[in-house]
Amino acid sequence: MKTRRQIPSLHPKFFWDTKIDSLDWQRAYLAVIARIVERGGQNEIDEIVRFYGREKVIKALREEIYFLPDYAIEDALKFFPELKKDEMYCYLNRKDKPYHWI
Repeated sequence: MKTRRQIPSLHPKFFWDTKIDSLDWQRAYLAVIARIVERGGQNEIDEIVRFYGREKVIKALREEIYFLPDYAIEDALKFFPELKKDEMYCYLNRKDKPYHWI
């Protein structure tokens, strides 16, 4: 009997630029978490927390994600009250640096 691969229940619209059927959800966790924090709502956040675990999502947001726009950083702080802006790598990395909006 073939085992069906575990995948999060996220709408394909979040991954318009990706072959979602061949996405390795475990290896691409940083990109998935960043994309959902940037573009998703509470339901999508709940799903990535369910799929990856709260600790892994918090660790990724705090230490591993290189860039998030300002609005996504603010959203992350709302979704995860235990995060502090000045602890997030994506904030510290660009705190005083202007960035292009494209």
